[in-house]
Amino acid sequence: MPLIPLSPAAKAPAPDLASPSKNLVKAAPSEDAFRETDVWNRIRSGYAIPDLNNSLVAKHVNWYAERPDHMARTSARASLYLFHVVSELEKRGMPTELALLPFIESAFNPTAVSSANAGGMWQFMPGTGRDFNLKQNAFKDDRRSVLASTDAALTYLQRLYDMFGDWQLALAAYNWGEGSVQKAIAKNRAAGKPTDFDSLSELMPAETRNYVPKLQAVKNIVANPGRYGLSLPLIQNEPYFTAVDKTSDIDLTVAAQLAELSVDEFKALNPQFKRPVITGGEQTQILLPKENAEKFHLNLAQWGRALSTWSTHKVTSARESIASLASKFRTTPEVIRQANNLPSRGVLKAGSTILVPKISASAGDIPTEIAENATINVADEPVAKRSNYRQAKATSSKTKSPIKLVKARVSRDDAGKKRRN
Repeated sequence: MPLIPLSPAAKAPAPDLASPSKNLVKAAPSEDAFRETDVWNRIRSGYAIPDLNNSLVAKHVNWYAERPDHMARTSARASLYLFHVVSELEKRGMPTELALLPFIESAFNPTAVSSANAGGMWQFMPGTGRDFNLKQNAFKDDRRSVLASTDAALTYLQRLYDMFGDWQLALAAYNWGEGSVQKAIAKNRAAGKPTDFDSLSELMPAETRNYVPKLQAVKNIVANPGRYGLSLPLIQNEPYFTAVDKTSDIDLTVAAQLAELSVDEFKALNPQFKRPVITGGEQTQILLPKENAEKFHLNLAQWGRALSTWSTHKVTSARESIASLASKFRTTPEVIRQANNLPSRGVLKAGSTILVPKISASAGDIPTEIAENATINVADEPVAKRSNYRQAKATSSKTKSPIKLVKARVSRDDAGKKRRN
């Protein structure tokens, strides 16, 4: 669903950065009214955060408006998730423009990872993710989960709003940390200065100072895309996906095949699964487009084969090399490395739990306890050993006696004469 720039003749004059939401109806429309509209209109109808209007907003509006390709890609990714996010915001009575926050955080890429190791559509740091029950282990990372990460992000944002009583400060705290915002408020308050977002911005790092203006810029564009020479794609006002419970293990490729989806399409809705097998359990769900969920159930009933071809093995000593494990489980080192995302020259440390192919048809599912607590630790000693070996060899060559070196040269010369003769 591409975002299509308007023709030059249809372009509006220079953007008016005045409040985009002043002419919007603030009362939430009825459920019947939603049937006649799309998800963008639902977002516009629920705008509730006071507008910000400054030079940074103008700068970011121009940046987005001048990059229709970026907006098109981001909107296409967002089309899979926006209905769910907006619905969750409405359930909680939260401002619906918060659904646009992943535009800023990750461009709606659920596998995005920042340089600081923040991950997922909502960009949770590992520690913050754990604080909000986002599981992170060898098999999955719930920071990438569409359902779990959205629930955690909205819970966190609501908590921050309850703390500060101001959505702009709550957003600043989401980016900068509540402690940093509290210190900035205390500093301004002690100096007799205001404590709103604009007044605190000079104390913020550049990223946070631009954070709310970026959201405001996207909010302005969504409020009136034609004003900026853009046209948003239609996103139907209906769920894009449905959840399917999965209590037994299933290979990711098998799940995609049963749903009649490509692996990339399957991963777009289920990006939290990090390994080629999805471990089953009472809380395990996979997301599928509605029509594909129906195909999944029909194909599953006729499958008649094992759903999973993987098991686990716990490394007990450094003697268990990847090569020896490959031989033991009748596969290749490359298969084990790829399944466990292992570096080409690393070795497994004792205590690591890795995926290995099943070698027995009677092997059961991976136990939940193992799936939730499995860790993989890789040592880099081989690189050091190779370096030491090269260094020792070089040192040895330098210390050879002159007589031996002469003899070696003579031997090579004689061998060369024999080949020539």
